[in-house]
Amino acid sequence: MLLRNKISLFIILSLLGTSLAFGHGMSEAEKQAIIDGGNMSYLWLGATHMLTGYDHLLFVFGIIFFLTTFRDIVKYITAFTLGHSVTLILATFNGIQINYFLIDAIIGLSVCYIAFTNLDGFKKYLNVKAPNMLAMITGLGLIHGLGLSTRLQQLPLNDDQLLLNIITFNVGIELGQLIALALMLLALTGWRKTASFVMFSKLSNFVLIFAGVFLFSMQIHGYWHVTAPDDFGFSSDSHYHDHLRMNEEQARQQSNHQSID
Repeated sequence: MLLRNKISLFIILSLLGTSLAFGHGMSEAEKQAIIDGGNMSYLWLGATHMLTGYDHLLFVFGIIFFLTTFRDIVKYITAFTLGHSVTLILATFNGIQINYFLIDAIIGLSVCYIAFTNLDGFKKYLNVKAPNMLAMITGLGLIHGLGLSTRLQQLPLNDDQLLLNIITFNVGIELGQLIALALMLLALTGWRKTASFVMFSKLSNFVLIFAGVFLFSMQIHGYWHVTAPDDFGFSSDSHYHDHLRMNEEQARQQSNHQSID
C-alpha cells in the first residue's frame, strides 16, 4: 500500500513539477528541427509541448481531480479540447498575436479557478451558485488555445501548408494530453483508494491555487519588466531569418531531387 502511494505521488510530481524553463519556450534547436523535418515534425512538437506545458497540465489535473466516471471525464476533457483547439487553429491561421505574458497570466488564474471550484468555494466562501462547469471549462479552454497559438506562431510556419501545419500541431497537442491524462488518472485512481486522499484532497487544491497565483505573478512580472520587443517572442527579424532558412532548405531538397532524377 505504501509503495503504491509513493508511485502515485511520484507520477503526479513528475507531471506537475516540470521546470518553468521548459513550459512554453521554443528553442532554436526546435525551430531548426521544424525546418529540417517538415510538416510531421509539428506532431512531435505539439505532443512534447503539451507534456511540458505545466500550466495546461495543472488545469487538466484540476478538471479530473474529483471525476470518477468515464463519462464525466470524457465530457469535461472534450469541452476543454474543443475550446483550445478552436482558438489555436483560428488565431494561428489568422495571425492573431497576443502578448504571451498576459495570456499566460490568465491561464494561471484558470488554474486557481478550477481548484477553487473543486473546493466548492463559490458556495462556501462566496455564498453564490457556481457557474456552469462545462461552460466555464470550454471558455477557459479557448484562453488556453490562445496561449498555445502564441507559441506556435513563434515558429517559421510554411505559408503554403499553414493550415496543415496548424492541424498537425494540434493533433500532437491532443496526443500529448492523452498521455498526460492517462498518467494522471493512473495516479489518482491509486491515490483515491487510500485514506490520505480524503485527508489531503483539500490541501492539494489549495496547492493548485497557490501554483496558479505563482504562475500569474511570474507572468505579470515578466510583462512589466521585459522592455525589449524581441523578448516577447515575436522578433520580426528572427522570424524573417527563420523563413529564409526554411526556403533555402526547401530549395536544397528540390535541387537534390532533381539531381537524382
